[in-house]
Amino acid sequence: MKIALAGAGAFGEKHLDGLKLIDGVEVVSLIGRTLDATAAVAERYGIGHVTTDLAESLAMPEVDAVILCTPTQMHAAQALACMEAGKHVQIEIPLADSLADAEAVFDKQRETGLVCMVGHTRRFNPSHQYIHNKVRAGELNIQQMDVQTYFFRRKNMNAKGQPRSWTDHLLWHHAAHTVDLFAYQCGPIVKANAIEGPHHPELGIAMDMSIQLKADSGAICTLSLSFNNDGPLGTYFRYIGDNGTWNARYDDLFTGKEEPVDVSGIDVSMNGIELQDREFLAAIREGREPNSSVAQVLACYRVLDQLEKQLAA
Repeated sequence: MKIALAGAGAFGEKHLDGLKLIDGVEVVSLIGRTLDATAAVAERYGIGHVTTDLAESLAMPEVDAVILCTPTQMHAAQALACMEAGKHVQIEIPLADSLADAEAVFDKQRETGLVCMVGHTRRFNPSHQYIHNKVRAGELNIQQMDVQTYFFRRKNMNAKGQPRSWTDHLLWHHAAHTVDLFAYQCGPIVKANAIEGPHHPELGIAMDMSIQLKADSGAICTLSLSFNNDGPLGTYFRYIGDNGTWNARYDDLFTGKEEPVDVSGIDVSMNGIELQDREFLAAIREGREPNSSVAQVLACYRVLDQLEKQLAA
């Protein structure tokens, strides 16, 4: 299977690293914002075709599918272009920064029947898979998820500390991870509330946010997000259940008493991004809907839209 990857930044490289570990796949085209920087990444990964124009890659008949690791504001339009060109597409989280755009992508997927998957990585991290398996087996009822998503940001920088051309967003990007995961683990969300702190004078976004969620199962979620946190960075999940507590940190899992939990046998890898890409490729090969399909995650973006309107009011 031949892949084109758009977005040669920090997260694009995470996908390239994951794809190297999967048999039967080749990245044949790399699309980036600047040609020289993109060519340098392509050389490191042995990718033969480099361009700054997605349309050029979509015109390549050998390309079967596209992975989009581009700025959020470009996701929906690029996903539509991929499917219109007959290519399967995986869109890195978030799917879009508006409900209207998210629904347009969903409509196009239904029209074309192509695989359209969104990179909600938390569904694939072995730590969260361990909890999901317990819930599905009836061994655990989650009572509460307590989640902290903390960064320190004053400029538009990527995960490698490099300047980037777009502004991140606590609600439409970082909250999307937890909103979707909470529904995935606990059931449909029936109540959602949000408050936010002051907006940054230059970035124009809220730097702090608090979100409360409730699922129809009765479980609740408390999510704290900040770009002002000068300390440990990243997202930390605490699952409080009826018979245990667990702390998930990306692919790793610990008990509530900080005892490591062995999740190495949960899946074929301990890398959530690689597992996400494996699911995308398997769904294409098997002609089925993937976990984290646009249809499955659309409810998350409906909640985000509700919260955005609440904050605006």
